Amino acid sequence: MRKTLTIAALAGSMAVTGLALSPAAAQAATQTATTASASTVTLVKWGKFFSSDGKAYTYGKTWKSGGKVFTKWYGVDKAGGKKAWVWFEYYQNGSWHKFNKAWDGKVVGTWGGKGIKKVYTFTCWAGKFDNCGKKYRIY
Repeated sequence: MRKTLTIAALAGSMAVTGLALSPAAAQAATQTATTASASTVTLVKWGKFFSSDGKAYTYGKTWKSGGKVFTKWYGVDKAGGKKAWVWFEYYQNGSWHKFNKAWDGKVVGTWGGKGIKKVYTFTCWAGKFDNCGKKYRIY
């Protein structure tokens, strides 16, 4: 009975908060809920999201805990060539923000913040704005 109520409440809260994903993003991201004592943590595993030329990709997970949204991401491209770039765009406290990170080879990164309502990501290769792949909503 508790599981049924928790699943129903989670589904309702996801619909109200706008966590419904587009069909392409829904296919790429899977959502699971983990209950720890009195709090619920929503975890979204996402990726592999490729650059438009397929030479780099990112994947990771995004979750909300204690009023903060966290993202842990992994980037992969062939080492010893041009750099790959990951972009994150997020809606926080009433305005949009974005940042990027470059790498060559493999990399792991994390970031987070309070008041985040939406997060999008995409991957580029050989430049900040070159060979960029599709943008996906990850939270």
